[in-house]
Amino acid sequence: MAERTSLQGKVALITGAAGAIGRATAILMADRGAAIVAVDRDGSDLTGLAAALPPDARCAPVTADVRTERDVAAYAAAAVKAFGRIDIFVNNAGVEGMVKPVEDYPLDAFRAVIDINVIGVFLGLKHVLPVMYAQGSGCIVNMSSIAGLKGTPGLSAYTASKHAVIGITRSVAAEAGPRGVRVLSVNPGPIESRMMDSINAGQSPDAAAAHAAVAAMVPQQRYGRVEEVAELVAFLSSDAAGYCHGGIYSVDGGMCAV
Repeated sequence: MAERTSLQGKVALITGAAGAIGRATAILMADRGAAIVAVDRDGSDLTGLAAALPPDARCAPVTADVRTERDVAAYAAAAVKAFGRIDIFVNNAGVEGMVKPVEDYPLDAFRAVIDINVIGVFLGLKHVLPVMYAQGSGCIVNMSSIAGLKGTPGLSAYTASKHAVIGITRSVAAEAGPRGVRVLSVNPGPIESRMMDSINAGQSPDAAAAHAAVAAMVPQQRYGRVEEVAELVAFLSSDAAGYCHGGIYSVDGGMCAV
């Protein structure tokens, strides 16, 4: 099984690579032998990510705005130029947006979440899939959330965007399967991260109490770790998961089970 879960010789393109889940995924995939194309926005800590990878890791950092088609086409081309192919695409870049009742949610703020979380995912698929089709192989992991499976008060934009990610995953899986490309969705629950800290702060002036209240809703009574999400993403991207296609995989401590 260890050989089947190895990513040796594979090229992994990861958006939002300098963020919490993206960084953990890049580090784990590099440790398992993958070359990394690390994509994030201007001002992100791509240099710090590269320094955190194993000493022998191959990494091509790329600055891009996932909302801009020119930038997305450029990051796909940069991956091919650097390593000749794209075996794994972790379509991960995302933002949480504001925490507000829908009647108070500013239109421009709502659109900003949709632009990154939905348009960014769409553009990534649009420009990476042709590379994988030409190879006749590949695996795409779209990062959704348990917010794509259930509603949360105050998070209408984020919830709508993550439902959309699951929808596009299912549609594209039907298109891509016959052409040798697997497409899946990973749906994290509450994860210890800047994003969850921001959501907690938006839900209550007492962020620590909000954190504890969310943990109490999880059957395992805790938040997940970014490394636990990365483990699932890496497994699903490996040859060991070759028959996993079109699935919606939660890593949430059982939160969606109750």
